[in-house]
Amino acid sequence: MVPHGDKTPRREFIGSLATGAATLGIAALGAPIGLHARANSTSDVGDADAWLDKVKDKKHRVVFDVTKPHGVFPFAWPFVYLNTNEATGSPASDCGVVVILRHDAIGYAMKDELWAKYKLGELFHAEDPVRQTPAAERNPFWNPKTDDFQVPGIGSVPIGINNLMERGVMFGVCDVALTVYSSALAGGMNVDAAALKKEWVDGLIPGVKIMPSGVWAVGRAQEKGCAYIFAS
Repeated sequence: MVPHGDKTPRREFIGSLATGAATLGIAALGAPIGLHARANSTSDVGDADAWLDKVKDKKHRVVFDVTKPHGVFPFAWPFVYLNTNEATGSPASDCGVVVILRHDAIGYAMKDELWAKYKLGELFHAEDPVRQTPAAERNPFWNPKTDDFQVPGIGSVPIGINNLMERGVMFGVCDVALTVYSSALAGGMNVDAAALKKEWVDGLIPGVKIMPSGVWAVGRAQEKGCAYIFAS
């Protein structure tokens, strides 16, 4: 149990939680918390399955599996995929691109306010590649500035989540990870777990779809004809 109170700074607690996050996430999939995650699920399996059906009429289909922050790559690869398809005669409208944010990557599904309030950069070991800080207190890939991301020989690349959504890229986030991480954080902060998870869900980027689990979504996307790419 993580101590909490005036003697333990909030930042110190979040740092300690981040250090053990991976272990905690695996242990939490055991019976007690695993059952809790299913009982508190905010997603609907049928609805999620129908959402993924949108890719079935696309000529080129791919799912990017994002399990953790890894610089610009979780968002650069979908951008490269679309651009090189266009360069070879297939417009973005012919491409079904799904990005699944799961495990330590779920923070990217949330707005800046939650990053600042809950120090999500520390919690998920997510750097800010634009400001070159070791831990972001904003979502670096939500509504970035036009020149935030530069690639030698290419120039500015619009790889924000909003930019990719405008080109038809679909983003899903793991409900099990949302439940496990919000519950663990709530326990350490001595706040209601259901209320904290609701805050996280309410603070998701518009258009991001909650999936029953990340692995479920990755599997279903492949069943619908998406090629698999591990995005890291």
